[in-house]
Amino acid sequence: MMMGIVCLLLAYIAGSFPSGLVIGKTIYHTDPREYGSHNTGATNAYRVFGAAGGLAVLILDVAKGMLGVYLGQVAASAMTMPEDQRIYLMVLGGCVALVGHSCSIFLKFKGGKGVATGLGIILFLAPWETLIVFAIWCAIVAATRIVSLGSIVAAVLVPVLMYFFDEPLPLTIFGLIAAVLVVVRHKDNIIRLMQGRELKVERIKKN
Repeated sequence: MMMGIVCLLLAYIAGSFPSGLVIGKTIYHTDPREYGSHNTGATNAYRVFGAAGGLAVLILDVAKGMLGVYLGQVAASAMTMPEDQRIYLMVLGGCVALVGHSCSIFLKFKGGKGVATGLGIILFLAPWETLIVFAIWCAIVAATRIVSLGSIVAAVLVPVLMYFFDEPLPLTIFGLIAAVLVVVRHKDNIIRLMQGRELKVERIKKN
């Protein structure tokens, strides 16, 4: 039991790691929260730091989600859970990492919108569905240059694809909850989309 608690705590700490802020401060000597959409996610990192910085933040944020699921798997093994029940702790580990990303202990319990970290979670648990939604996301962003639109559509499609791929019920429920969270976290983006004022993914000039 104690090992399981430790693993979930580590999943939260891993999820809380502010990738965009750390890369911005240590490599670019810039706080991404002062520019663009004022958050530390990969999209804003691209706007502020360029392709290399944005990609680095994306990889780290995806890795946080995958690490959360892995720590859940370690917890399940340590607690000698039956194989068919380990998915529950794996999903829980991913969820805890996602909470850490969105409510980071290092950012006064503020954080990102969870898209990249959520991507890491489903990449670990459902790789085929991940490839499909990522392809759809890429197509939407390439056509519109609006990352938030691609993220919202992709998030909504995740539980639908999990249902049609006949994934385990806990995983499908996670996909549904994650989709709701992504949409809620993008409520301001949705308003701007409806008003035609949403930021596009393009470099910004820093003063």
